[in-house]
Amino acid sequence: MESSNQKSLERVVSQKALQMGNSFPCQICVVGVLCGVCLAYFFLAALTSLGTFEPILFGSSMGNSSSETICKDSNFGPKATERIIDLPGSKEKINDERVALLYSAWSFILSGSSFEENEVLLKLGLNKSNVLNAPHLENCELKARVNGRLDKRNGTETFPPWTSWKGLLDMYPAAANEQLSNFKHQATSEGAYPPWVSGSDEENYPLTRKVQRDLWLHQHPLNCRDPSVRFLVADWERLPGFGIGAQIAGMIGLLAIAINEKRVLVTNYYNRADHDGCRGSSRSNWSCYFFPETSPECRDHASELLKSETAWNEGIITTKENYTSKEIWTGHTPRIWGVPWSYLQPTTEINGSLIAYHRKMDRRWWRAQAVRYLMRFQSEYTCGLLNNARHAAFGKEAASMVLRGFAGEWPKDDMNNQRSDIEEYVWSSHNAWIPQPLLSMHVRMGDKAVEMKVVQFEAYMHLAERIRRRFPHLNSIWLSTEMQEVIDKTKGYSNWKFYYSNVTRQVGNVLMATYEASLGRETSTNYPIVNFLMAVEADFFVGALGSTWCFLIDGMRNTGGKVMAGYLSVNKDRFW
Repeated sequence: MESSNQKSLERVVSQKALQMGNSFPCQICVVGVLCGVCLAYFFLAALTSLGTFEPILFGSSMGNSSSETICKDSNFGPKATERIIDLPGSKEKINDERVALLYSAWSFILSGSSFEENEVLLKLGLNKSNVLNAPHLENCELKARVNGRLDKRNGTETFPPWTSWKGLLDMYPAAANEQLSNFKHQATSEGAYPPWVSGSDEENYPLTRKVQRDLWLHQHPLNCRDPSVRFLVADWERLPGFGIGAQIAGMIGLLAIAINEKRVLVTNYYNRADHDGCRGSSRSNWSCYFFPETSPECRDHASELLKSETAWNEGIITTKENYTSKEIWTGHTPRIWGVPWSYLQPTTEINGSLIAYHRKMDRRWWRAQAVRYLMRFQSEYTCGLLNNARHAAFGKEAASMVLRGFAGEWPKDDMNNQRSDIEEYVWSSHNAWIPQPLLSMHVRMGDKAVEMKVVQFEAYMHLAERIRRRFPHLNSIWLSTEMQEVIDKTKGYSNWKFYYSNVTRQVGNVLMATYEASLGRETSTNYPIVNFLMAVEADFFVGALGSTWCFLIDGMRNTGGKVMAGYLSVNKDRFW
């Protein structure tokens, strides 16, 4: 009986459903759903056509998942379309659409194009004023302008405006009153420390702040045309076998000579900046990537003296050719600051032991100070390279994070994009967002075997696991390597998230010069510099001290507030 009643009920429900299906309102509903699917498909297809500006591409992988190019996810459209018909997941689908839309809008802004030039964004109701702030991107033009102000004197002041007022806060209108002006003048006159050193004194190598101030003063005499000012003019090394690290190490040796001989170092031709990305006067110069090592006035005067026979005869000017290779590469470390390397904190571990002393502590300390000075401020071009790298690697994560914190439904809801004073003058000085904690790892193999003990990727990952045992919330690695086999091996570590540059890598052992030539000068210079600077900013670093590149990264970290992060190395420097 119960079964008969159930069947009767099913027949009634079926008849009702059939009647409703034949009704006009229901038909309209079905057509509406189908139209919605079609519109969503075309909407997503339009999104994938945006945000393709990427001079440098970065990929990420999660263990066994296949690596992907962040800026060009060719699987994005189909995946999102499949979720459209998954009604329980419709909220997730909408969120994914918004993340993709915000990411694409940021990509468009990053490309330097105007919103008026893109009809798709305009039809979706987007313009520059209602795009949410991108926490991982910096205003490179403004940053270069602010740093430029901090790299030159005001009038006859002894120092640039280095005060305790950081970044744009020094330009706040209230700072114009007479009392504050007097305070800033006094601080500047008494020699405040340079702003490119982060962290406390205990978090940096000994005397870092004083040394950085003294280096700037040495390289920026008050009057470059004073007869007592002498110069050392040098091109960067450009032999095929010299990598970027070796070039920097060579220039550091010349800076040591300049300090010891009381000369102003002036760098000339830099072959790695001789490409179309470096424009105007910065082409073929270090200033394409970082602020110049001396003032324009000293550079101009040194160029004039190169043509003066009297200047040559009187020793007012010298060049790299005046010194032997031994003097440049293994010359005397400047001792005008005493011997601060004798009390370096032992924060480097090799083979499970902290290194308290080695034979080249003076060189390690000096190279750290010199590379910090040479890279004290990034150029606008380098800032742009980092913006592109962070956006490609972390942009979608940033978009998801921003939308989760937005109180409303973007872009439909109105938003107040007017920046308050605290946003304009205080928070603007914060660094760009990156996932934290972040471990940077530089795996050097290939032809480096002729100079150091080459260690396999597994040994680097063993050290990474050791760090995570102490910091269990660590799961992200920025991986820098020239070897494709290393990238392939990341698929075996499903509990880590890897980020890495999407460039062609070596398969087998190839000379570094041959590999760089295959990439072209611009790419072979830009992506290592980005990797270098990302390693400097990361919370932790694993590398090989036998590599000059790792040695310099370590130096930048130890003069940038990262001493107490420690350094785990798979080998020791070959000269220790």
